[in-house]
Amino acid sequence: QVEVVESGGGLVQPGGSLKLSCAASRSFTWLAVMGWYRQAPGKQREFLANITSDFNTNYLDSVRGRFTISRDNAKKTAYLEMNSLRPEDTAVYYCNFRGSYPYNYNYWGQGTQVTVSS
Repeated sequence: QVEVVESGGGLVQPGGSLKLSCAASRSFTWLAVMGWYRQAPGKQREFLANITSDFNTNYLDSVRGRFTISRDNAKKTAYLEMNSLRPEDTAVYYCNFRGSYPYNYNYWGQGTQVTVSS
């Protein structure tokens, strides 16, 4: 079993910034595709961004240029830096680790609340 722990959420004013972190507990997860998702009240969970172990990235078009995903393989940690935050970015943000070595896995964090409000 792998524990995935997120941190860094909170309350921020519109236009502000936050940086989320997500760390996994097992060594093999440095190979994982690390991703960030969010779920707003009454909406489905949506993909935001992911990054491979060799640092290739993908973004949801609506956050590209405002959000930046990064990772530290040695720390088995993913980051999501969010700038120019808007009220519509308010949601619970989830981290995901998925991979195929040493077995197929797909682990989620517990979620961290991000609230953008004045």
